[in-house]
Amino acid sequence: MPPDTNLERTDLTEAHVFGAEDRLWAVRVSAEDTRPFIAKSPVCAALGRYCIAHVGVHDASYPFQVVRSHLSGTFFLAGLAGEGRVLADGTWKRVPAGTAFLLLPHMLNAFHAVEGHRWQFCWVRFEEPPHQQPSIAATSPRLARFHGAPLQHAILGLHEDALTGGSPETIHHWIELIHDYVHAFARPWQRDDRLSKLWERVAAQLDAAWTLDQLAALAHVSAEHLRRLCQRELGRSPMHQLTFLRMKRAAQLLAETSLKVELVAAEVGYRDPFVFSKTFKRWTGWRPSDFPGRRQRSTH
Repeated sequence: MPPDTNLERTDLTEAHVFGAEDRLWAVRVSAEDTRPFIAKSPVCAALGRYCIAHVGVHDASYPFQVVRSHLSGTFFLAGLAGEGRVLADGTWKRVPAGTAFLLLPHMLNAFHAVEGHRWQFCWVRFEEPPHQQPSIAATSPRLARFHGAPLQHAILGLHEDALTGGSPETIHHWIELIHDYVHAFARPWQRDDRLSKLWERVAAQLDAAWTLDQLAALAHVSAEHLRRLCQRELGRSPMHQLTFLRMKRAAQLLAETSLKVELVAAEVGYRDPFVFSKTFKRWTGWRPSDFPGRRQRSTH
């Protein structure tokens, strides 16, 4: 799918634009979150037990768009009706009804409605502390099938109880359901065990010069069979999955350490820092040296 012309890469500056006919049902963890799009939403402190910053259901219309230059936690979005676009792995992807996607912490977060189409979706935004592993695992899908109606109903149930003072027990059950639906998508128990073991090993050795044949041998399948498995389960080719893991780790290192760019590049398997920088910018929208907050950390 080619990039959608409604929002080019050069336009990706911090933004939150509502359409004239948008409707929103959201719940936030704290009253301290006073951003305009969520400031009137009810507060539910119990979301914090699952490191959730806010959840919501949105009925969006063009020119709705969101761009977040630095996403500090995992972001999950499920399409319910119509379709929109999300920037994932450096390219724009369709998000029709019956699909969902996960976005990495520390990455550019961008999605928007398409002119002439309404887009209904629900989302869960996590705010994981630095010491906690994000909700995305090495074998989490980027974009995959997902029946979003149960999650939608759980979010709307939480919204109603947060507004009307529902019982703590009921609110807890709504939040537990929301968390479990996202967790089931990110870490499905039916995930092929060969893929789990393969990508866990690769994630621990990202500096290795992996080839497709080496990856296939580790999974004990042919290269073509590995390609089919990865495409079906993860929505990526094996080599694209390798790049995903490298960019995920690089973003974490850039966000949480003061390592020089050349050392980060080497840590994730790039001997040429220029190639690493070019790839990182394509996937995240940022040059490594300009990654949000990096300069401030390096000078203190």
